[in-house]
Amino acid sequence: MMRLTQELIDITPEEDNLPLHVIHDLINNKEIQAVQDYANKVSITRLNFNDHGPVHMRTVCHNALRMLKLLYTAGIPTSLQKEQVGTFDDSVTAVVLASFCHDFGMTIGRQDHELYSGILAYNIIDGILLKNFPDERDLMRRVVIRSTAMEGILGHMGTRKIHSIEAGIVLIADGCDMTKGRARVPIVIHSVPKMGDIHKYSANSIDRVLIQKGNDRPIQIVVQMSAEVGLFQIEEVLLPKINSSPAKEYIELYACVEGAEPKHYL
Repeated sequence: MMRLTQELIDITPEEDNLPLHVIHDLINNKEIQAVQDYANKVSITRLNFNDHGPVHMRTVCHNALRMLKLLYTAGIPTSLQKEQVGTFDDSVTAVVLASFCHDFGMTIGRQDHELYSGILAYNIIDGILLKNFPDERDLMRRVVIRSTAMEGILGHMGTRKIHSIEAGIVLIADGCDMTKGRARVPIVIHSVPKMGDIHKYSANSIDRVLIQKGNDRPIQIVVQMSAEVGLFQIEEVLLPKINSSPAKEYIELYACVEGAEPKHYL
């Protein structure tokens, strides 16, 4: 909670502090907690995948806020700002909502889980926005934020065309959660080799993902790893997501394998 709150404070939310109110509502919502916990149970125990629960969804939120902060500092407007349909706070709010809810569909299964996530998250998102915008005059603002959040949820796999910077940030933020901590539990539980093991073993070689100010572009992503097997995560998961993202033009991507020269992808 403190980590996410500090990120929100650092990107200077506007007068109504909407993102701070929303993050508080998300963290304290018992239904969200239950959905995230069960999504993790299904992902790890039933499907033999890596973490798709509360830690992952908070990590994606943290990653997305870091990237939004770097865009904000560089003076690059979000899609809602550029189109003059919302404020920076509205963009942040949409990204936070999408980040927290994007893997709700893992409670059902892996296939098309982004679509199921949208179905499961819609009423929750609507309720949080109604709580913060009870006035009928705020109807359009609720619609804009909700629609942008839904785009971020439905587009986070990179398999559907998305158009906003906000959804593009969620897509990349999700791909950036690839460190060994995310694969630790599945590796301990499942000792017999299974299809898809390359995902958890490649993730287990990744020590750290840095999101920082770039040299030529606003955002630099540096993936630090102990072995080259970690390149699988970059080339099969993260890079395709960046290539599908409307935010691609703002991203630099490097891989640093221990004992080797850094590899520059973007």
